[in-house]
Amino acid sequence: MDLSTILGMTGGFLLMGVAIFMKPGASFFFKIDAFIIVMGGTIAATLTQYPLKDFLGVMNVTKKAFLHKAIPVDELIEKLIDLSRRARVEGLLSLEKDIADMDDAFMKKGLQLMVDGTEMEILRQLMNTELDYLEDRHLMGQSIFKALAGYAPAFGMVGTLIGLIQMLQSLSDPSKIGAGMAVALVTTLYGVIFANLVFTPIAGKLKERSISEVLTRQLAIEGICSIQAGDNPRLLKDKLLTFLAPKDRKESLGEDG
Repeated sequence: MDLSTILGMTGGFLLMGVAIFMKPGASFFFKIDAFIIVMGGTIAATLTQYPLKDFLGVMNVTKKAFLHKAIPVDELIEKLIDLSRRARVEGLLSLEKDIADMDDAFMKKGLQLMVDGTEMEILRQLMNTELDYLEDRHLMGQSIFKALAGYAPAFGMVGTLIGLIQMLQSLSDPSKIGAGMAVALVTTLYGVIFANLVFTPIAGKLKERSISEVLTRQLAIEGICSIQAGDNPRLLKDKLLTFLAPKDRKESLGEDG
């Protein structure tokens, strides 16, 4: 579970809640009709923009913002170096047991292609194609959340207009003016909050997760191809360390620069 996402989002709502309840009239901020206008309109507009399949499928991508478990790069490099040593001594077929025990489907597929004797260029092409589709899925998730973030404030303004119209219709009855003004102001607030505390941060987190995962996958492809080529483990290590920033190489796997 990603604590920064949970803490950031929960903390933001909590702090606003504290500020609201510190003053009288907290109930003014909780309007179901305002919520329906903002969320209903935002979801409806996003559904109009994207196919239903893509919109529903974004939930699987969204989990990465909350439940993503990144593969430590150091551990991946160590694993690939260990596989390289064993492959040079015992042969590629000796890695089949390791492949069966792996949870990572991407690594598992790449190593299985290698053990099956797939030509390196074909293996690299297949893995890069899968990586391209992975990026496309991630970009779709980011795009949908950016759309949600864009529509939420707009429908907040729609709710404001609705509330003002209702208020103007009730000028002859002062008792109804407050209700219309409440919807008018609270819908704008809801739109801004959901756009800037939920949708935009999740889109940004998904982008960061995607960059990290793509880098890890690229490193895995390079490592698998190097093992297939029979590269020396030390050469493999040097190749894989190029995927890290210089400051991280000194701390990784005993690299002394």
